[in-house]
Amino acid sequence: MTFCLLLLSTVALTAAVPVPRALTRAAWPEREPVVALWVWQCLVATVLLSCLTALALGTAAVFGTVRAQLFAPAPPSVTEAYDLSAAPAWAAALSVLLACGAAWTTAMLARELVEARRRRGQARAHLRERAPELPASLGSARGPLLVLEDEYPDAWWMPGNPPQLIVTTGALHRLTDHQLDAVLTHERGHAQARHDWLLHLSTALATGFPRIPLFAHFCDQTHRLVELAADDTASRRCGHLTTALALIELNQHRGVLSCSSTNRLLGERVNRLLQPPPRLSHRHRALTTTLAALVPLLPLLITFAPGLTALG
Repeated sequence: MTFCLLLLSTVALTAAVPVPRALTRAAWPEREPVVALWVWQCLVATVLLSCLTALALGTAAVFGTVRAQLFAPAPPSVTEAYDLSAAPAWAAALSVLLACGAAWTTAMLARELVEARRRRGQARAHLRERAPELPASLGSARGPLLVLEDEYPDAWWMPGNPPQLIVTTGALHRLTDHQLDAVLTHERGHAQARHDWLLHLSTALATGFPRIPLFAHFCDQTHRLVELAADDTASRRCGHLTTALALIELNQHRGVLSCSSTNRLLGERVNRLLQPPPRLSHRHRALTTTLAALVPLLPLLITFAPGLTALG
């Protein structure tokens, strides 16, 4: 049991500190943002699973009732393999710490979802003021695309039920048909990949645990990579140059080519579209995706190894 807890702690610390820093410095995520997002999610899942399984083992070692319920279906040899009766003194402190962490994580996720729902409600109320619904006798006035009368060029996707794509008349006047198609495809790419849920998760973890490198890097990289992934979706359909020009036209008033920190991502996106980096080979993408998917299985393997050995 002690060996399992030490291994789980080692896996969690390795995935939470050195690996995210190395991944942040790597150059390949810019070439494959979708694969990079998958790798980040697998790293986060590895840490959370490591903590969850360590919490289960530690709680079972400290509390006999939990141990009886957790190992009720297992034969006696499996329970003996974990040697839970000889739990170290620090197991109780570790269990309390992990339980507090689990409760805090749940609270942060719930808070982020409530705040996101509140922000969506305010945004929809603001939209109703600017574009009120027509009477029911005239039929539905809104579809998946809503055009707002506004000189300010902008376009965005509003998640919810139903989701809605909003574009201003300023954007319609400024963009050509192909550029507008690129912008709409970009926003639909966010919606189809459900990037809003990924952003909520990364924000909640970074807010709840700001000193853990994994969650801080996960939040920063997620906000960056979802934009690169949506740019790739648009460029594959409309072309790199058209997408870059649409991005410039839509954000020119924001200083898209500025080197200031607030606009640095926009400048990076434009440069990436104008000089697209070569994609990784299909074999490399498949190998990276598969290896990343196997990493979260490591804490499960460590946890179940003594029981499987006893059964064998």
